[in-house]
Amino acid sequence: MSNLLIVDDELSMRQFLTHLFQRDGHAIRVAENGREAMAMLRQQPADVVISDVKMPDMGGIELLRAARELQPDVEFIMMTAFANVDTAREAFLLGAFDFIQKPFDNDLLKEIVARALAKIELVKKTQALQDENEALIKGQRARGKLGNIIGHSERMQSVYQMIETVAQVQSTVLITGGSGTGKELVARAIHDLSPRAQKPFVSINCGAFTETLLESELFGYIKGSFTGATANRKGLFEAANQGTIFLDEIGDMSTAMQVKLLRVLQERKVRPVGAHEETEIDTRVIAATNRDLSALVRDGGFREDLFYRVSVIPIELPLLRERGADVAELTDHFIEKYCTQTGRALSISAPAMRLLEAYSWPGNVRELEHTIERAVALEKTDTIQPERLPEQITNYNHVRVTSETELPGEGLNLTAHLDQLEKTYLLEALRRTDGNQTAAAELLQMSVRSLRHLLDKHGVRGLTAQMRDERRAESIPRRRANDPYPRRRDEDFSEPTNDSEQAARAGET
Repeated sequence: MSNLLIVDDELSMRQFLTHLFQRDGHAIRVAENGREAMAMLRQQPADVVISDVKMPDMGGIELLRAARELQPDVEFIMMTAFANVDTAREAFLLGAFDFIQKPFDNDLLKEIVARALAKIELVKKTQALQDENEALIKGQRARGKLGNIIGHSERMQSVYQMIETVAQVQSTVLITGGSGTGKELVARAIHDLSPRAQKPFVSINCGAFTETLLESELFGYIKGSFTGATANRKGLFEAANQGTIFLDEIGDMSTAMQVKLLRVLQERKVRPVGAHEETEIDTRVIAATNRDLSALVRDGGFREDLFYRVSVIPIELPLLRERGADVAELTDHFIEKYCTQTGRALSISAPAMRLLEAYSWPGNVRELEHTIERAVALEKTDTIQPERLPEQITNYNHVRVTSETELPGEGLNLTAHLDQLEKTYLLEALRRTDGNQTAAAELLQMSVRSLRHLLDKHGVRGLTAQMRDERRAESIPRRRANDPYPRRRDEDFSEPTNDSEQAARAGET
């Protein structure tokens, strides 16, 4: 049921309108002037106000101005027996929904009120959808995901925040980052979260076309403009009108094409190849490159004026090795993706996961995805083993051995040396975090799950609980002030680390 407020200094008009709208089930309040109406609005908001223009004390225009400051979403329908263009213009400028002259047709007034109420309902539904979308985005971010972008790491959280912010504006965006970092996914997320989401998203790789072909792809052409142009064809800028065009690898665009693109961005018009007239467009531009455009500008390979046009809002994507904590999450995502396609159910072994997390990933997320796709296709068991990973991953060692590197004098037992180094890092991380596995995993830039795999491997899982118990039971003496890694004096990490050793020690005592 809607709430109507009728404001008129004539008693007969108030009574007539009350009778007219009460029959339709509306809740009606009446006031004889603007001051009385304002007092009623302060007590209870109204959906629609039907007000006379000329009234003593406070007229309809003054009431409209004051009421919309108090309640911006209220809809006003103005009535007057004295038609005046200036008054009607002022009412509309102040946000009046409609203006009707007395005497009026009853059905027309009822229709105007119905349209005003329909507008209010539409605004409420739109707001509800926006609130739902915001809640969905927040939920996705809490799970380390936005659209098809995966990752909980701090670097990715910053990217998510930037995506949400720039999605609501119309400025040109330049996305930079290495090949395979997910630039098109970010562009798609910006489009999907923007007011243009229901309009086209069009993508093109500028480095995949010659200058002539790129011009006709972007701007279109008319029949007969060149050999093979047998009909008019719209370019991608027109195809993406009111939507978004994604110009990938914009740094590979020729100088001549840069000039033409600059004009499009300045004038918001395109001229198809062979045409004499331009077509206006409303297309948002998101560009991307894996090259250093600033360096290209300095070297004369990219126009400075175009650089400033496309980089109004820059977004830099981190390399995968800079967000190592996301490797396990991305791995699980890709395993699920390719297992769904093949109808299988696979997991990944701890040794294979350690190899993935230790690798430098020069090909970034794209390389990781292809690696998992290959492993899922080749694996015959229900768990992905290290043997299913490419050689460059299984043979990779991020610790570089040089002539100055200290090595065991007895020999070069690489496996034992790396195991001991791995265990040392684990123990140091646990020592620094007082046995807190989550904090230790963050310190080591790995997932908690991977940390637990390593704890099990080296038989020190139970050590974390022991350290927490000791922390509760006693104060922690500190080493001398110049020791960068304070620790307990009575800690002994040579204590038994597996069940058999513990049993043997128990037998000794």
